Amino acid sequence: MSKQWNTPPAMVIDPGKTYTATFKTEKGDIKFELFADKAPKTVNNLVFLAREGYYNNTTFHRVIANFMAQGGDPTGSGMGGPGYKFADEFHPTLQFDDAGILAMANAGPGTNGSQFFITFGPTPHLNNRHTIYGKVVDGMDVVNALSIRDPQRSSGKGDVLETIEIVEE
Repeated sequence: MSKQWNTPPAMVIDPGKTYTATFKTEKGDIKFELFADKAPKTVNNLVFLAREGYYNNTTFHRVIANFMAQGGDPTGSGMGGPGYKFADEFHPTLQFDDAGILAMANAGPGTNGSQFFITFGPTPHLNNRHTIYGKVVDGMDVVNALSIRDPQRSSGKGDVLETIEIVEE
């Protein structure tokens, strides 16, 4: 069982600073620019969980061709999370208009936890439904190489996310 918390983390970031996250996977590195100024609570959540090692050796448990790759669930089932939920953060300039968008997976409004997804292309139907908090700046080839996987049908393990490194500038 992964670590659990009762409440979302206190602020550990400075929204005025610049943050990048490098997702180190078994297939290579994916580097994201994080939007701390536009989605501070969500970026804070990623930074907190990454620094706690929460994402270490988790998998991309759900990967759908031409749509998105989802991870961030230590159970690998799509049902796991950190023990708390937090509100969405929508910003008018952040849209699902490109590949490489990093956003929160959820089960409806205000149900963000630890799960995230990365888009393979524009997905405008997700605007104002999932908090966008980053974009791939290097490693889109790694995202595109992730193995297609449906956790309901697959008995094999998804591609491994070894760790997430956070850089604050």
